[in-house]
Amino acid sequence: MELLRNAVRPYAWGSRTAIADLLGKQVPAPHPEAELWLGAHPGDPSRLLRPDGTEVSLLEVVSADPIGQLGPECARRWDGRLPFLLKVLAADEPLSLQAHPSARQAAEGFAREEAAGIPRDAANRNYPDPTAKPELVCALTEFDALAGFRDPHRTVDLLRSLDVPDLAVYTELLAAQPDADGLRALFTTWITLPQPALDGLLPQVLDACVLHVKEHGDFDLECRTVLELGEAYPGDAGVLAALLLNRIVLQPGEATYMPAGNLHAYLRGTCVEILANSDNILRCGLTPKHVDVPELLRVLDFACGDMPVLRGEPVAPHLYVYRTPAREFELSRMEWPDGHGGRPVRAEHRGPQILLCTAGSVRLASEGGPELCLHRGQSVWLPATDPAVLVSPAGGGAAQVFRATAGTGS
Repeated sequence: MELLRNAVRPYAWGSRTAIADLLGKQVPAPHPEAELWLGAHPGDPSRLLRPDGTEVSLLEVVSADPIGQLGPECARRWDGRLPFLLKVLAADEPLSLQAHPSARQAAEGFAREEAAGIPRDAANRNYPDPTAKPELVCALTEFDALAGFRDPHRTVDLLRSLDVPDLAVYTELLAAQPDADGLRALFTTWITLPQPALDGLLPQVLDACVLHVKEHGDFDLECRTVLELGEAYPGDAGVLAALLLNRIVLQPGEATYMPAGNLHAYLRGTCVEILANSDNILRCGLTPKHVDVPELLRVLDFACGDMPVLRGEPVAPHLYVYRTPAREFELSRMEWPDGHGGRPVRAEHRGPQILLCTAGSVRLASEGGPELCLHRGQSVWLPATDPAVLVSPAGGGAAQVFRATAGTGS
């Protein structure tokens, strides 16, 4: 059981307050802080804080003793790698519209690009590694996102309510085939529109969205989102694509899972995110980075409907688990609303665990071992060889801890 020091990633879309406040640092921060990474990702691994004041990379520790740190089963399944990465994500501006490949697609794409001799750090590389990248986000504050294709019938209603003459042909295209194939046809058409056509259509759509908002139409939130994206990314086909996606708002403690092929964009807010330890991203738009439309279309899943909202399955007093099909990870939440008299939660797993305190303070007591107090913003690494740890509130106030473990699926 060792404390972690974790890397902060300073992407331009990040917040200058959320992560700094969580870590107890100066607010506002000098620069945007977008993500706090907890794990053994080669790009920015966490560091273990040793009792003698030294630090060591978690990646180096895992690489030197994968069986001891990960456990035999996890080490074998994931070839000696920690399979998940835990993050705190703080967005003040929208992220790119993107999707991630399945395990098969990632392995095939990686092999293809390796054979073609594309450097793994090249800007046009789609598959820098051969693994899938499912994700789950759990809101710490109200969290806004676009995720998954909306029911086509509702999208037809939205497009008709905008009443843009130049949209009519596209609206009727989807109305004639309101299913996954119809969505694929419309999305493909929009994402491949020549720039002059986009430059003619998008202003009409944005003007219609302004009118819709003024008249308090049924799709107020969707139209406000399109207006925000249109201002941030003028002339971008991703603004049109946003019209096809579910606009979701997660409240604190609510989560949603992004499987392979799910088109999504995180818009605003702070969340805990857990994902497979992979860098494979296929971007659609809302970004200056590389966009590979043919490869994106190979990866996208056009299944449609509402995105399920997960609130955590209660499995013990104060312990809630977010169930997903992901083999790489599982996220759980420990919560004591008032901090007084709450029963301890037993943190036990056959593999490694990362615990992150997001509210209050908690006491970690290992069986026959040392105790540790974890305050808001602090985190700890528990290797597979550690005994079970009892987690209980400390300090009398509300307390919250997120726990990341490897998944238990086959």
